[in-house]
Amino acid sequence: MRTNNLQDIKNRYNIVGNCDALNRALDIALQVASTDLSVLIVGESGVGKEIIPRLIHDHSARRGKNYFAINCGSIPEGTIDSELFGHEKGAFTDAIGESKGYFGVADKGTIFLDEVGELPLATQARLLRVLENGEYIRVGGQKVLKTDVRVVAATNVNIQKAISEGRFREDLYYRLNTIPIQMPPLRERGRDILLLFRLFAMQIAEKYRLPRITLTEDAQQKMLKYKWPGNVRQLKNITEQMSVLSEKREIDAETISRFIPDDNDTTLPALVATATGPHSYENEREALYQVLYELRSNINELRHEVNGLRHQIGNVASIGPQTTAISKHFSPNVPAPIGEANGHLNAPHEVEDAVAEEIADTPESLNLNDQEKQVIIKALERNNGNRSKTAQELGISSRTLYRKLRQYGLT
Repeated sequence: MRTNNLQDIKNRYNIVGNCDALNRALDIALQVASTDLSVLIVGESGVGKEIIPRLIHDHSARRGKNYFAINCGSIPEGTIDSELFGHEKGAFTDAIGESKGYFGVADKGTIFLDEVGELPLATQARLLRVLENGEYIRVGGQKVLKTDVRVVAATNVNIQKAISEGRFREDLYYRLNTIPIQMPPLRERGRDILLLFRLFAMQIAEKYRLPRITLTEDAQQKMLKYKWPGNVRQLKNITEQMSVLSEKREIDAETISRFIPDDNDTTLPALVATATGPHSYENEREALYQVLYELRSNINELRHEVNGLRHQIGNVASIGPQTTAISKHFSPNVPAPIGEANGHLNAPHEVEDAVAEEIADTPESLNLNDQEKQVIIKALERNNGNRSKTAQELGISSRTLYRKLRQYGLT
C-alpha cells in the first residue's frame, strides 16, 4: 500500500504508530476488505483489535449495511444462542415475542465476534453452520433460515491450546481463520509507545484543562523497556494517572516508578500509585481485597477436590471389605486408603468434614463473600462500570463476572 494512503487510514481511525507489524495488519485488512472471506484477528487484550473489523466493513461492499460488534464473553451462556440466532415466541420463560437475533438483523452486513474463544461448544456448532452455508435455526424454532453475513472474529486466547483441551472446535477454527491478522503487542512496537503517550497526555490535558505532562529521557527509556501486559489500554490508564496525580509536569524516571514497576522483567503493573501528601491506606486495602479474592478462589478449588475425594472413597467403600483385602494382598506397599484404620474405612462424610472444618468454619472464610463483593464493586468503579475491563482486571471471564454480579445483587 502507498504510504500516503496508509496515513489517511490512520488519520481516519485515529490510529497512532508506525511499526512494521501494525502497518502490515492494516495492509492485510484493506486487501481482504473487498472479499467476503472470514477473518480471525489474533492479539493480546488491549492491543486495539476492534479497529480492524470496522476498517474491513467500511471498505467493503457491505459498508452501507448493518455492522454489529459483539463481545461473546459478556453474554451469559444461557442466552447467547438467543442473542446471536434469535428465538421464537415461548421458546423460554422470558420469550414473550420472537427475536431475529444478530444474524437475522445483520443480513447483508458484517458481524464482529470479539472474544470468540469464549463461545460455548453448542454455540460454536451453530456458528459453523452459518459460516458453511448461511443457515441457522432460531432457539425454539424448526424452520431453517438463511442469512448473508460477513464474519470477522477476534480472540486473545491460545486457540490451538483450547482445541487440544476440547474447548474449541477445530473445524470452526479453520473456517474463521481463512485470513489471519496478527495485532502486535505494545512492547513490540518500539517508539510507538512514546507517540501514544503524547496523544493520551494531550487528550487528558485538554479534557481537564491541565498542563500537559512530558517525559525526560530516562523516563522515556523506562517506558520503552517496560513490557506493558495491558498494552495500549494500560498505557492510556497510566498516562491518565500521571497527568492527574503527579505534581510535576516533567515526568522523570523516579516519578514514573510510582506508576510502573522498577523490575523491567516483570509483566505485572505497579500495585500502588501514590500521590504526594498524607499517607492513604485506600490502595493497601484494595491490594488486601484482591488477595482475599484469590484466597476464596483457592478455597473453592480445594472444596471441589474434597468432593471428588469423597466420591472416590465412596466407590472404594461400596466394593466391600473382601475386595479391599485382595487389593492389599497384591499391593502390599501401597498406602492404605485415606480414612482407613483398624481394617475398615471411615464414612466418606467424616473425611470431608475433617477437611471442611479446616476450610469453611474459620472466621476469615465466613467474611470472604463480603470481601469478594467489595473487590468487584471497587473494580467496577475503577473501570467506570465496564464489565469487560473489570473481568480482565480481576483475572476472570466476563461470564463468571456476570454470575457474581447476579449473586451479589449488583446487576
